[in-house]
Amino acid sequence: MITAETPIRYERKKYSDDTLIKLYTGVLKSRMIEEKMHLLLRQGKISKWFSGIGQEAGSVGAAMAMQTDEYILPMHRNLGVFISRNIPLNRLFAQFQGKPGGFTKGRDRSFHFGTQQYHIIGMISHLGPQLGVADGIALANHLKENNKVTLVYTGDGGASQGDFHESLNVAAVWDLPVIFAIENNGYGLSTPSDEQFRCRQFIDKGIGYGMEAVQVDGNNVLEVYDTVRRLSESMRHHPRPVLMELMTFRMKGHEEASGTKYVPKEKFEAWEKKDPLHNFEKYLLQEGVMDDKMIESLRNEIKNEIEHGLEIAFAEQLPPADTLLEMDDMYAPFHLAETQPQAPLTNKRFVDAISDGLRMAMHKHPQLVLMGQDIAGYGGVFKVTEGFLDEFGKKRVRNTPLCEAAILGTGFGLSINGMKAMVEMQFADFVTEGFNQIINNLAKSHYRWGQNADVVVRMPTGAGVAAGPFHSQSNEAWFFHTPGLKIAYPAFPSDAKGLLLTAFEDPNPVLFFEHKALYRSLTEDVADHYYTIPFGKARLISEGHHLTIITYGMGVHWAMEITARHPEIKVDLIDLRTLVPLDKQAIIDSVNKTGKAIILHEDTLTGGIGGELSAIISENCFQQLDAPVMRSAGLDTPVPMNADLEQNFLPKQRFEQQLLELFNY
Repeated sequence: MITAETPIRYERKKYSDDTLIKLYTGVLKSRMIEEKMHLLLRQGKISKWFSGIGQEAGSVGAAMAMQTDEYILPMHRNLGVFISRNIPLNRLFAQFQGKPGGFTKGRDRSFHFGTQQYHIIGMISHLGPQLGVADGIALANHLKENNKVTLVYTGDGGASQGDFHESLNVAAVWDLPVIFAIENNGYGLSTPSDEQFRCRQFIDKGIGYGMEAVQVDGNNVLEVYDTVRRLSESMRHHPRPVLMELMTFRMKGHEEASGTKYVPKEKFEAWEKKDPLHNFEKYLLQEGVMDDKMIESLRNEIKNEIEHGLEIAFAEQLPPADTLLEMDDMYAPFHLAETQPQAPLTNKRFVDAISDGLRMAMHKHPQLVLMGQDIAGYGGVFKVTEGFLDEFGKKRVRNTPLCEAAILGTGFGLSINGMKAMVEMQFADFVTEGFNQIINNLAKSHYRWGQNADVVVRMPTGAGVAAGPFHSQSNEAWFFHTPGLKIAYPAFPSDAKGLLLTAFEDPNPVLFFEHKALYRSLTEDVADHYYTIPFGKARLISEGHHLTIITYGMGVHWAMEITARHPEIKVDLIDLRTLVPLDKQAIIDSVNKTGKAIILHEDTLTGGIGGELSAIISENCFQQLDAPVMRSAGLDTPVPMNADLEQNFLPKQRFEQQLLELFNY
C-alpha cells in the first residue's frame, strides 16, 4: 500500500521531454493559482476556496492522459483538470467571483459548473451524484461505439454514499468505460478514513463489483499520467469500468475556514516530503529535462497569465438582477410544433395508449434509451414495454439493477452526451431512492450552467388498488415545489399518448404520472398515428355556471361520476392535464365566471397542490368569489392497504358532500 513513507519513484519510460514539461507546467500552474486564491480569500476578493494543494498530480496527470473530447467529472480539489483543458484563466477567476464571464452567470460558485466546450461536468455539493452521471455519459459513448472513456472523481467521503455503490455496480453490470478515480487523502472533511470505511484500501472494493482496481501514487504525476493513459487506451477497445485509487494528501483544510487542527503534525510532515510539485521539479532538474532558468521563466510566464486573467475578471461588473432572465433560464428553450390527432382511431386502454406513445417515441427519436427495473424481457410490472426488447434491442431497452439514483444520474449523463432517456420508476413511491438526482441535478442544471436534462421519468402512481403505503402514494407535490421540472398527469388515454409524445419532444426534465388504477379500467378512442398535446393547456370537460371543479388524474373521473349524479349542478370541470406548466388562465377565467371553486386531488390535503391553486384563485378572483375556495383531498395519513380504510383515505365520498355544500352556499 502506498503511504506517506513511500518515496516518489519516477519512471520516465519513453515519454518525451515535452510531455514531462507539460505535466510539470500543469502542476506548477495549479499550485501558483492555489496560492493566489488563498491570498485573494484573505483579502476578501473571493468568498470561498477548496484547496487542492498537495493533490495537484492526481488531477493534472489524469486529465492530460485523456483525450480532449472525453468527459471528465471533477470535484472540489481538481483545479488541475480545468487547467489541463486550457480553460482561459479569466473565465475561471470570473466564475470564482460570481461574474458574468464565468460559467453560471453568478448563480453558483467555484467548480459547481459544467462546460460542453471543454468536456468538463462539475459536481454538486452532494458529491456522489456525479458518479451516476458519468455512467450515463459512458453509456452514450458505448452506444455510439466511439471508443471514448469517461473519468470521474470522488473522495473518501463521497465513496461512503449510496451513489458510489450504485454507480459502480451499474457500470460493472453494463461494462461501461468509466475510470472511477478515488482520491484517498485520508479524510472526509475532518473524519479520518478509519471512521469512513473498514477495508484497508479502496482497491479492496473492486472485487465486490467485479471490476479491475488499481492503486497509484497520487502525488506522482508521471505515474498517474501513465496509468490513466494505459487504462484509457485499453478501455477504448475493451469497454469496462476501472476503480483507480489515488493515494495522496491535502495540505490545507477541507476549505479555508475549517482549518487542519484535526490532522496530527507528524502526518503533515510526512506528506510534505512527498510534495508533488517539489519532487517532480527536483526529478526534472536531475534528468536534465529542465534547468533553473527554464523554471524561473515558466514561473514568470504563469504569474503574468494569472495576473492578466485576474485583471480581466476583476474588471467585470457583477451581474445585475434580472427577474425575467432568471425565469427564462429555468428551462431550455422549447417550441412545440403541435401535431393534431388524425383518424383512424382505435379504442385503447390507458396502458395501451402509454405503450403506443412510448413505441412511437422510440421510432421518432433513435437516440432515446429506456431504462427501468424489469422493463426488457418481462415488459415491466405493468407490461407497458412488453415486446419492446424484440423491437428495439437490449441496447435501447435496458433492465436496470435496483439503483434508482444511479439510473436517474445515468439518464442525465445520456442527455449531456447528446441522447434522450426515459427512466421508469416501477412505482412512483420508489422515486425517493433517486430524489437527489431529480431535485438537484435534473431540475437545476439548465439554470445553473445551461445544460438541459432531456429525461422523462415515468411514475406509475396512485391508490385504489389495495397496494398499501409503499405502492400507492400520490407524490406529485414533492416535485411541484421544485423549479426546473415539468409535470404531466393525464386522466384519459388520448391525453396520455399525446402528452407523453410531447414529453419526449421537450428537452427539459419531465415527470410523467400515470395512475395505476386507470391502466386497465379506462378505455377511449385514441388516434393511431403520432400526435402531440401542448403542456400547460387544461382540458374543459364540461361547462356550467354554478361552480368550478379543478382537478387532474383520477380526480377527473371522480368528478365526472359525482356530477353525473347531480345534474342540477352545472359545473366547469377543468382537467389540468399538466401541473407544470400550469394553465392558470383557464382556472382564473372559469372561477371569475362561476364565482365558486373546489379543488380535488388524491394526494394528502396538507401540502398538496390544492393549497397553491387555492392561493392563485384567492389572489386573482377574490372580488368575484361568492364562497370560500374549498379543497377536497386525501387524509393526512399514509395510504392504508385495507380496501375500506383506503376508500376512507381517498376523498371521493367527502368530495360529494363538499360539492353539495358549495353549491348550496
